[in-house]
Amino acid sequence: MKYLIIGAGGTGGAIGAYMAKAGKDVTFIARGAHLDAMRGTGIRVIRPDDEFSVFPAAACTMEEYAETPDVILVCVKGYSVDDIIPFMQRVAGPETVIIPILNIYGTGSRIQTYFPENLVTDGCMYIASEIMEPGVILMKGYILRVVFGLRREDRENAAFAAKWMPVLEQIRDDLKESDIKGLLTENIERDALLKFSYVSPQSACGTYYDVPTGPIQQQGEIRDCFTGLIREIWKLAEAMGIEFEEDIVVRNLKILDDITPDMTTSMQRDIKAGKASEIDGQIYEVVRMAEKYNVELPLYEKIAAELKERI
Repeated sequence: MKYLIIGAGGTGGAIGAYMAKAGKDVTFIARGAHLDAMRGTGIRVIRPDDEFSVFPAAACTMEEYAETPDVILVCVKGYSVDDIIPFMQRVAGPETVIIPILNIYGTGSRIQTYFPENLVTDGCMYIASEIMEPGVILMKGYILRVVFGLRREDRENAAFAAKWMPVLEQIRDDLKESDIKGLLTENIERDALLKFSYVSPQSACGTYYDVPTGPIQQQGEIRDCFTGLIREIWKLAEAMGIEFEEDIVVRNLKILDDITPDMTTSMQRDIKAGKASEIDGQIYEVVRMAEKYNVELPLYEKIAAELKERI
């Protein structure tokens, strides 16, 4: 299968490098110095205890790409999704599967409105990584998991599911053959919100206190804030009719404690750099969802109000 990865940053760069290393047909969409480095020396992934490189790495701009991929993995930031829609409409064929792997809950259903004839799943990824320098991805932990699946209305459409499930199973197998934990879930609404229940609290807590992972890993006020935000997402999930199968506070604390103490979320790094960030989708949208489902989330409301004043 021919894979197109839009966005070769910490997420897309890592997943594409792992897949290319395993011999999968992968093309990266990148730009600037990062693209130049990938064209010159390939892509390098530095992990906590080792590293590997892939050369050559197929990389180009959106304007240069002229193929029809079987699978598009959308790995851009949430605020860039609208900008890439025209490009995806140009290159996607009728059988192309689109899998968004973002930190923003519900992105798949939003993209689907632009592609009525294609399958657009929902999806998410577990990884702690960033661009260290052009052409180099730094992973700050070994967690590497892609979760994707059909939304409820598509799962309940027997003919639709029968058509697309074999393709999704092949994608899952390709990920696993690339040493990526690929999970084709039967409940993507739950599992995407489960991922959001980690990344949103970490981004909110880290930005509010202006700290990396380390202080959140220590007992005290900051860690209590992180766990409180997780519980508020849990409360929101219950109002949405979504049931988790485990204690998500325990689960997310384990994920947090396995990450290097200097790690920050991409949202934090973007805000620090004065760039556009995913603060609207990761924090302000939670407050809007709470209003929609008539749930009180005092911690999120407090942090959102202060960050609107501060940023």
